[in-house]
Amino acid sequence: MALEILGVMTGVIYLLLEYRASIYLWIAGIIMPAIYIFVYYEAGLYADVGINIYYLLVAVYGWAAWKTGFSITGKRSPGGELPISRAPRRAWATAIIAYIVAQFSIAWLLIYHTDSTVPWADSFTTALSIVGMWMLARKYIEQWWVWCIVDVACSALYIYKELYFTAALYAIYAIIAIFGYYKWKRMMQHE
Repeated sequence: MALEILGVMTGVIYLLLEYRASIYLWIAGIIMPAIYIFVYYEAGLYADVGINIYYLLVAVYGWAAWKTGFSITGKRSPGGELPISRAPRRAWATAIIAYIVAQFSIAWLLIYHTDSTVPWADSFTTALSIVGMWMLARKYIEQWWVWCIVDVACSALYIYKELYFTAALYAIYAIIAIFGYYKWKRMMQHE
């Protein structure tokens, strides 16, 4: 439980930094998944263990992308830092395909290779989180709506798995995701 509480505290810091579009969110974005790898393993949420390994890797990519303004097309943003933007249609197509492939692949792994009691719910939140984290690393404003869906679903899942502190954190995340969207929208208009 102490490790879970430490993860929650780090998560609150992470979310506040994300809300402010601060590049330092990526530091908390390395620490938090490192903690939650152990919390989720203990709870038997194996897909969540895997997603936290992914979060660690994307945190490094996100830091570099935000810091240098590097885009996946190889272009750099004027002024160096990656600006907040809307996801282009091509990004949505990629995100939807990635989600579908991840959802069914993770569910299959959990059903046939683990003792998971919630393979579909765990794979749903994990697959959608893969998309959300990628969108955050690209600084797409719509990532907030993806996270809102993930956060509500995770909160329910964690209540079911009796991770009450983490469930409360994700309920708070869902509320802040709504406010985060509008804050980023204002920031995007000023950029």
